Amino acid sequence: MNLTPQSPFSSKASQLLSWGHWFTFANIGLVLLISSSYLFADKTPASLLGGFYMLITWLSHTSFITFCAFVLTIFPLSLVFPYPRHIRGMAALIATCGVSILSLDAFVYFQLGYHLNLQSGPEIVSLLWNKFSDSPFITSVLAIGFVLLVLIFELLAGNRAWRHLAELKQYRFPKYATVALVGCFATSHSIHIWADANAYFDITKQDNVLPLSYPTTAKTLLARHDLLDIKRYEKAHDISLTQIKNPFSVIEPIPICKAPTNKPVTIAVFKQPDKLAEFVTRQQLVPIKQLLQPTNHEDALFNLIYGLPAFYKPAMSQQPPPPWSASEPLLSVTGFESFNDILNPESPIKIISASALETQNNIQGTIIAFSLAPVSTDVIHNSVLYSNDFTISQQLFFKQLQDITYTLVASHLNCSELASHTMLGRDLQHSASVEGVNYTQGVLVAFKKDRITLVSQDGSYKNLSGTEGFDIDQKLDIPFLINSIKILKKFSLKKSEP
Repeated sequence: MNLTPQSPFSSKASQLLSWGHWFTFANIGLVLLISSSYLFADKTPASLLGGFYMLITWLSHTSFITFCAFVLTIFPLSLVFPYPRHIRGMAALIATCGVSILSLDAFVYFQLGYHLNLQSGPEIVSLLWNKFSDSPFITSVLAIGFVLLVLIFELLAGNRAWRHLAELKQYRFPKYATVALVGCFATSHSIHIWADANAYFDITKQDNVLPLSYPTTAKTLLARHDLLDIKRYEKAHDISLTQIKNPFSVIEPIPICKAPTNKPVTIAVFKQPDKLAEFVTRQQLVPIKQLLQPTNHEDALFNLIYGLPAFYKPAMSQQPPPPWSASEPLLSVTGFESFNDILNPESPIKIISASALETQNNIQGTIIAFSLAPVSTDVIHNSVLYSNDFTISQQLFFKQLQDITYTLVASHLNCSELASHTMLGRDLQHSASVEGVNYTQGVLVAFKKDRITLVSQDGSYKNLSGTEGFDIDQKLDIPFLINSIKILKKFSLKKSEP
């Protein structure tokens, strides 16, 4: 094969290489537009530095991945098969496939909170099927139309770059753009090294936002050069839940709630699913899916009665009435072996076991019913809640038992300050948060959209899909976990702690 500078083969290969750079620039613009959706899938950074880091990481990382895709696919084809018309067609098809996969990943991340991976296949198929089932024709038209638009863009970009190649070579801005992107790449990694070493979580929490993102790790790099305070680093990254000095301390003063007497709520708790089914049919209740509860029944009931994770159960052993019902009798509890009865006949919220429910002939007002989790080796169980008048925000993924109590006090009884001062939960009617935390059987449970992270006391962990139950192969999201633990320790932290 003649590869001299004067050979036609070498000339075509050189032209195709130059064309490929312009084709890549066009795709960088398209990919930046699509990947901007990742930036809106999570909470925006709280600091200016965090926002600056997010911007330059998005620019540099996305551009780098796009360029790597060109180097690994189109560039070798240009050398092996230097026929412009065929290369432009193949490049358009390859780029269309890549952009389509990126768009699918962005959609999945926006909906579920994690990127495409082999373990998430069933959940992704389920998500796409549900979207397709809701409106098959519109979904098909939108999906096919999007792919065709991308293909048309790729063909037009490739042909225009080839026909105006001589003119495009006169422009100098690609050099400046390349220098700027390389500068952003180096700056973003340098900032991440500093943030990781100083536990600046407004930056490190962004580690899992963009696909194929593996930022430089600070610990070994700085420790090797004696630039890292190991004790400070490990203290900042500690996710231990031991050595609690203040087991429980409410936020004082506790607000007084004058609950209305015309809004009774009955929460019926069953152990046998068949009994629950009969009750649901008799009361004409509607299902509310994705109730996430501990498989340990005592922990589950503690969540419901106290509106708190079982992390605080030892501190409440000598305090039968929960803090939110201590000043005003807002709660009545009847029929549970592991919890003393709290008898307040006039209380607006009544939690009743299935056995005690048989004596209740006429149940008025809002009814909420669910069954405790079956015996299992799992730590948590995804079940169904039933109600006749309990509205929930459609944006939420999982609901927890403490969320139910929190919502009843905050929204149903209009005592939001009392709920926030004494409970750990979300207002299911008004909250848009897709994150939550719990603690049961010595395991920290933290979820974000569909992804649930379980961290045991020995430091082992696993990520799994809450709706399907399969494991997710994803690294431990330390900033997310530390934020979850701070929320969990809300009532055990000393006043001086942030």
